[in-house]
Amino acid sequence: MPLRARSNTLATKMSKPNYADLLIRTLKGLPVERTPVWLMRQAGRYMADFRKFSEKYAFRDRSETPEIAIELSLQPWRRFGVDGVILFSDILTPLPAIGIDFTIVPGQGPKILKPLRSGDNIRSLSAIVDTERQVPFLGPTLKALRKETEGRTALIGFIGAPWTLAAYSVEGGHSKLCTKFKRMCLEDPALATLLLEKLADSLCTYASYQIESGAQILQIFESWAHHLSQEQFVLFAKPYAARIARYLKEKHPDVPVVYFANGGSVYLQEQLDLGADALAVDWRISMQQARAVVGADTVLTGNVDPMVLYGSEANIRSAVGKCIEQAGRGGKHVLNLGHGVEKDTPEHAVQIFVDAARELSAV
Repeated sequence: MPLRARSNTLATKMSKPNYADLLIRTLKGLPVERTPVWLMRQAGRYMADFRKFSEKYAFRDRSETPEIAIELSLQPWRRFGVDGVILFSDILTPLPAIGIDFTIVPGQGPKILKPLRSGDNIRSLSAIVDTERQVPFLGPTLKALRKETEGRTALIGFIGAPWTLAAYSVEGGHSKLCTKFKRMCLEDPALATLLLEKLADSLCTYASYQIESGAQILQIFESWAHHLSQEQFVLFAKPYAARIARYLKEKHPDVPVVYFANGGSVYLQEQLDLGADALAVDWRISMQQARAVVGADTVLTGNVDPMVLYGSEANIRSAVGKCIEQAGRGGKHVLNLGHGVEKDTPEHAVQIFVDAARELSAV
């Protein structure tokens, strides 16, 4: 190869942007070359490769076996080129370590084997004090994922927020109205607070261990925020999620913390002082309105309606472009859905979504 050609090739390689830390830089509020993109529940049954495992192994066998969890975590990154790999796990995963066992029933979702219905139940709960021993599969999974993704993309860990895990633990599974735990909050707030405090303490340890094991971002999922009024959120959800966020920022100041309250966009303003680096917003609010509420300096993630992925390529690209424009270019926004990918979403639609994010967001 002529010298000039070799020099041009080298210059091209040297000038090619490295997007390995694009997601991390965005969540820290730094200027970026384009909007990063990943999807909540990006590792799921909509992928044919994922179904090869889900049709053979039960959920907890998949999420608690490092070799399988590693593979499932990596599949969407390999397939679509998203800007982050999120740990394949569940928000309920830490519960057995404190004495709340669960299973996942196909077609029905999580089931708590012995729901918490009394003060004795709650007072007898253990605490997570040694995550390596109490959740032994977590560290090996994250360490292997960090090794695989190092210098190539960002690794995301996550937890469920205390109110959501408490609600699951008392209700016993999915609930239309969350009657049992909301009644506890309203009629016996001291008992509800005891449960929330116990969960918050253990989740601080559990989340910190994820970071120590390699997670570069930590997202807190308040999956049942849609059951809460603004006042109830302030009383029973926000203080305990904030405790975790502030604990993590004190212990791991360089690791971005993201908070997602599903259904909580109606009280988005209450989340601004929660202590997170970024707020994820659901699809129920326009990104334009979300930006108006939080201001120009807050990093937002989201919030395309997952139903858009059932539509045409033109509509997917239009929704992506609209979301990016309303959030603002050049930083302060991570493109995502406003909830998780649905199980029958066409794979090619996810690829269109990711490709559109790259093409339409360049500064």
